[in-house]
Amino acid sequence: MGEIINMGLLVFVTVLWAFSFSLIGEFLAGQVDSDFAVLTRVLIASLIFLPFTRWRGVPSGLKLGILVTGMLQFGVTYLCLYRSFSYLTVPEVLLFTIFTPLYVTLLDDALFRRFSPVALLAAAIATVGAGIIRYDGLSQDFVTGFLLLQVANFTFAAGQVGYKHVMQRYPLDLGSFRTFGYFFFGALIIALPSFLIFGNPERLPSTGLQWGVLAWLGFAASGLGLFLWNRGACKVDAGTLAIMNNALVPAGLLVNLLIWNRDADLLRLAIGGAVIVFSLWVNARFHPRARLTATA
Repeated sequence: MGEIINMGLLVFVTVLWAFSFSLIGEFLAGQVDSDFAVLTRVLIASLIFLPFTRWRGVPSGLKLGILVTGMLQFGVTYLCLYRSFSYLTVPEVLLFTIFTPLYVTLLDDALFRRFSPVALLAAAIATVGAGIIRYDGLSQDFVTGFLLLQVANFTFAAGQVGYKHVMQRYPLDLGSFRTFGYFFFGALIIALPSFLIFGNPERLPSTGLQWGVLAWLGFAASGLGLFLWNRGACKVDAGTLAIMNNALVPAGLLVNLLIWNRDADLLRLAIGGAVIVFSLWVNARFHPRARLTATA
């Protein structure tokens, strides 16, 4: 039952984030300064968790660890992600995120000084599935966009794996929401200087819709989404976590297709989605730690 709940958290956040890519691409990219957009999301999420944050009785190592994961998983990741929209279309951004699962499994194995061929195989299958969905023409600036996305993919994976290991090293009786504020404070350490140095004050939101999109992204996608995602990530094995990162690709494309009527190959979407589902089965069936987690 616990495994089902944890998977449910990841699925819920996947649906939540599926809308984010299209909202950024349609209403913010090229219109609102990317550094300001990231800073706004960080500030909103920080304010949400500030009243719940526990300042005393929290080990310094735990505070520092969560700060660093926030700097990576939110700060660096989103600064690179937003910049990538200047070079890539929404489907291309989704396509270039397919390498995140490989980074998740490799980083998790590196921290444990082990090699998990099943988890890596399952992540690779999921990567193939995502690649089937969107492997077509690329824009001229795809190299720059691709490199930005790979930095974002790596830091997003590092943040997930790092947060999981930090929470395992410092188990506390108080709820994780009492310490998650440090995550966004860490992101603020990256986002605020970036806006002050690189931000363009002349490209601030100019419509109520743009402010509304930023508010929704800050509260729902960032505040609620990142908390629930990391909570679920702490309870599942690395292989499952890696694959769930790729479930965002078909979900994001469906949203982009159904709401904004973007052209998409439905056959590829169906085949690629089926391959990703198959990768979940491979991991659950053959990964020893996945079986242990499922019976906990």
